[in-house]
This record gives sequence, structure tokens and C-alpha cells, in this order.
Amino acid sequence: MLSVFVVYLAFTLILGLWQARKTKTQADFVLGSSKLPGWMLALSERATGESAWLLLGLTGFIFARGFSGIWVAVGCLLGIITAWVVLAKKFRQEAARYNALTMPEYFSAKFPGDAVTIRILSTLIIVFFFVFYVGAQFSGAGKTIYQTFGLSPLWGQIIAAVIILTYATLGGFVSIVAVDTFQALLMITTLVITPIIMVVKILTSHIDVGAVLASAPPGYTSLTGGLSGFAAGILIFNNLAWFFGYLGGQPQLNARFMGMKDDANVRLGRNIAVIWTILAYSGAFIIGVGAFVLFGGSAVKDPEMILPHVLTHLFPPWLAGILLAGAVAAMISTAESMLLVAASSVSEDVYKGIIKKGRADERKVLAISRAATLGVGLFALALSLTTSKLIYTIVSYAWAGIGCSFAPAVLLSFYWDKFNSKGVITALVAGLVTTVVWMVTGLEKVITARAVTFFVAMGLAILVSLLTGEKRGLSRNL
Repeated sequence: MLSVFVVYLAFTLILGLWQARKTKTQADFVLGSSKLPGWMLALSERATGESAWLLLGLTGFIFARGFSGIWVAVGCLLGIITAWVVLAKKFRQEAARYNALTMPEYFSAKFPGDAVTIRILSTLIIVFFFVFYVGAQFSGAGKTIYQTFGLSPLWGQIIAAVIILTYATLGGFVSIVAVDTFQALLMITTLVITPIIMVVKILTSHIDVGAVLASAPPGYTSLTGGLSGFAAGILIFNNLAWFFGYLGGQPQLNARFMGMKDDANVRLGRNIAVIWTILAYSGAFIIGVGAFVLFGGSAVKDPEMILPHVLTHLFPPWLAGILLAGAVAAMISTAESMLLVAASSVSEDVYKGIIKKGRADERKVLAISRAATLGVGLFALALSLTTSKLIYTIVSYAWAGIGCSFAPAVLLSFYWDKFNSKGVITALVAGLVTTVVWMVTGLEKVITARAVTFFVAMGLAILVSLLTGEKRGLSRNL
């Protein structure tokens, strides 16, 4: 199993470095110069979107909480489908229209009145929350390697970070998409084969599933966690609220839409992404519940380690190594893409857009992109080595801070022609402040920041736009 896993890590590194040869310009580094095929970008988007959060966080959440976790899967699935069906084509068109490589660059080009403020604020939000998000991926990799091979979590995180930073720093978007395509295939293999084998194992072992689930903690088999009335409604809403972050609010996913060659590739990508997602989330749910049935609720001390436990107990070592690589692939894909977005914001939006005002030497901008990738990655690694927060918790806050700050601004800029630069700034500030307040006060226990942040940012952005702009009616784009 260790040999297979080492081969996987070596292959991803070699693939990333090989593709790095194609990165010659800043446009190559940030968006692959919009030359990559739609099917690759779709698989890359899915590998990027489904991180340690899906393979470790969600499977562990369902293993520990039971059937009520299905609302998380439903919320994510609806958000992903909406993003691909409704927003992907619009992203490609808007990026081409404004010649934008990043989300901050798009906002500042469309709303030039406060371009500098928008660039700085957008970059601040992206770097701040993505450091937490990338740190969560490093932490997940460390925990997985520790659970499987006994290597200390510290060394597991360092190994993952070194591999990611090497090819992401050199190759940027081109290398990342190539590796992501391979990783997405590994991930879906893990999320399809594992549930099938688990179901076969349960059937052939003649386990009384009903009796096992009847002995589960109260509310385990309830879609509302055993709650009723208003409390049940809050639980369902909080879990469904992952939906809001997908509405154009994730720069690392939007980059795949912006990098599409044409609308035909968007349609191809949409079909691949939706099918992939349905299979993946169905698999994650079955793994969580199936693990409880097969191994009991006390199989692992840390619920987020249930997938490695399942893989090492159900499969021969060589196959467990391959499937385990699928879990680590999720973490690597997300971490590398977020590093790229954060670094691109520093080089493209701050250095080139503000300091040099668009007159920077492209080779120097590319060098700064690479340096920023390395710097953000090392800072995220330091964070992952010092935090004890769970993956689900960290990703939840980062998802709210990024997704629900940018999503209202994206939706309003696409579909409402009364929206203006003051509204953009308001959405970003409101999203940042609301998420931080929820992080430090514990209000998440009442209602999730993933919903509150979205509605606060949306409402205030609309109000400020109305107060500071001219009335011109509803956009024809709606």
C-alpha cells in the first residue's frame, strides 16, 4: 500500500512538472490562456471543488450524525448544478468581454470608479480565507497519512505541501488542471468503488442493517436528526446553506468557467461535472452510513478518519493504496487551486493592477506570481501545523467568508444594471465582517454563517447601490 501511494505522489509531481513546460506567460500561469479543453476544466473544477471536506469531512459528518447529513449533500449538489447550468457560460462571456484573468480584475474593470479599493479588498478576502482553506487541506493530508502509515501528521502535512508547492509554483494553471484531471478520476473511483464493495460486504455478511441502525444514537436515522418543528427547519436550512457559496462565490471554481474556450466547451463541461457530482455525493453518503453499519459508531476516535479506516479494512493493500490516493487527491487539488488564486490576486491585482497600473513587465509579474504561490503556501502550512480545528469547521467558515462575500457581488453584477462599484465594496465588506463576527461569537450554533453572510451581503449591496446609483431598470441579462 505504501509503495502504491508513493508511486501516486511521484506521478502527480512528474505530471505537474512536465506540464509546467507550457507555462510561458502570466496568462498561461493564471488561466492557461483559455486554451484548455472543456472536459479537462470540468474535471479540474470538480477535483478543486471537492476537497478533504468531501472525502474526510462529509463522510465523517454523516458517519457521526446520520441521515440528517443528506441535506448537506443536497445543498452542495443544487449549488454545483446551478453554477454550471446558469453561471458558467456567463462567467466565460464576462471574462472575455472585460479581458479579466481574476475575479478582482473583472470587478475593477466593470466598475472602474473604485477599481483600486475593489482590487485591494478582494485580494485581502481571498488571501485571508484561502490561507485557512489551504491549511485545512494540508491538515487533512497529514491526518490521512498518519491514520494509514503511522507517519506523524507533521511530516504528512510537510510531504503534501512540498509536492503541491513544487509544481504549482512552477506551472500554475496549466500544471494544476493537468494534475486535477488525473485526481478527479482517482476521486470518483474511490467514491464509486468503495460504496459498492461496502454494500456487497454488508449483504454477504448477513448483517441486520435494521437492528444496527436501531441501536444507533437517537436521531441517527431521522432526516431531521430527531428534531421537530422550528428546530428541524433550522437544521435542514443550515445544512442546505452550502448552496449559497456556489452561486459564483468561489474564485478557484470560477477560474475554470473563465478559462473555457467557447460555449460548446461549457456545455460539455456542464454534463461531465453534474454526472460526476451526483456519483460523488451519493458515494460519500453511502460510505458514511455504511461504515456505521459495518464497524459501529466507535470505529474511530476522529470521525473524519472513517474513510481511511474503511479503505484499510475492506481492501487489499495495493487497492487500498490506490483508493487512498483518491482521498489525498481531493486535498491536493483544492490546495493547489486556491494557492494559485491567492497568488494571482497578489501579482495580477495588487502588483500589476495597482502598483504598476497595468504597465508591468510580464516576466516580472510571472515571477511574482510564483513567489506569492510559495509564500501563501508556506503560511498555510504553518497554520495547519498549529491549529486543532476540524476540517469541516475550518472549511465551513472559509466557505462562508469567500463564497458568500463574492456570490452576491457576482450575481448582481451579472443580472442587475443598477449595481455599482459601491455595491461591490459593500458586498465584500459585509461578507467579510459578518463571517468574522460569526467565527468569534459562536453564533454559528444558532444559524450558519453560510446563509447569514449571503443575505446580509446581498441586502446591503442592493441598498447601497440604490442609494448611490441611478435608476435604470432591470437588466436585460436577467
